[in-house]
Amino acid sequence: MQIIGVLIALIIVGGIAYMYHPRFGAKAEGERLKKMQSKPNYKGNAFDNIEYTPALAEGVTYFDLLKSFFLEKKVRVTPTDKIPVVKTNLHNLPINENLFVWFGHSSYLMQIDGKRILVDPVFSKYATPVRISVKAFEMEYNYLSKDIPAIDILVITHDHWDHLDYNTFQDIKARVKHIITGLGVGAHLEKWGYPADQITELYWGESAHVDGIEFTSTPSRHFSGRTFKRNVTLWSSFVMQTKSLKVFIGGDSGYGNHFETIGNQYGPFDYVILENGQYNEKWRYIHMMPEEVVQASKELKAKYTIPVHSSKFPLATHPWDEPLIRICEEAAKKELKLVTPRIGQVVDLTNYEKLPEWWTEIN
Repeated sequence: MQIIGVLIALIIVGGIAYMYHPRFGAKAEGERLKKMQSKPNYKGNAFDNIEYTPALAEGVTYFDLLKSFFLEKKVRVTPTDKIPVVKTNLHNLPINENLFVWFGHSSYLMQIDGKRILVDPVFSKYATPVRISVKAFEMEYNYLSKDIPAIDILVITHDHWDHLDYNTFQDIKARVKHIITGLGVGAHLEKWGYPADQITELYWGESAHVDGIEFTSTPSRHFSGRTFKRNVTLWSSFVMQTKSLKVFIGGDSGYGNHFETIGNQYGPFDYVILENGQYNEKWRYIHMMPEEVVQASKELKAKYTIPVHSSKFPLATHPWDEPLIRICEEAAKKELKLVTPRIGQVVDLTNYEKLPEWWTEIN
């Protein structure tokens, strides 16, 4: 018993020490914290959603959640085959062409009007701080930080581990010109060595012009946090207006009234990029079902929708390819145009043509 007690003590002490690692980021202080505290949805030392958003659906307990992950049988959560990937030399992409390249989950690169915009880059093998769980699917080619060219604008929608990866941000630091993100997230970045004048933090409704592109922060229905303390930074979506295209960067969000509000105020959009994956009825208020993604796209007045947040990490219990299958079926019923590229495949945003449904080739 004494040995067990010593082991438990060591685990606790080791865990506490581990949480002081820079990858956990930093708390907002000083003028940054004062600005956060001045906002209407910052209450009780944390941000809140505009619409009532419980972490779990009615009648669901955290025991139910643990049971679904560890005791219930899961089918095809990960593919048996390697995910097909198009190996593209991103450094050689013609800078005068408007392009989109997806890297799986919510990481993607856009080239628009001569500027490179990178969103929520995660090139690590794991989507958690402890490198023993939520491992990325096996792929034909793994895009890494070294594959990324110089970036004019880096967009961070929120600070969850599957959207804000410490290792990736350390690796690309010298190639990033400017960062757009939500209030409070800059504290993490400054701790990681990013200069304060390189970071623009926005609250919902605020806008900033960077390199000729206008970014407006808009709400999402989600949460934030890199430790047990939630919502100490803001989670956001963004309206990106360039000379030639208007794009909605959705981040993570449950379905809600905000989509119709954003569509009426800022739409229509040439492209909306929405999360479609890692959902479950048990947490349906913070992640959309595929059918809701189609509905949100309609309310946003989307010309084309690009579904992301799938095909890389097993963060839920649904079959790995179900998000793409379900959204394609619903989009066909509702006559919504979808863009579903392979990972690494270059999409021409100026002259888009329908792509084949690649996930049908994988088990």
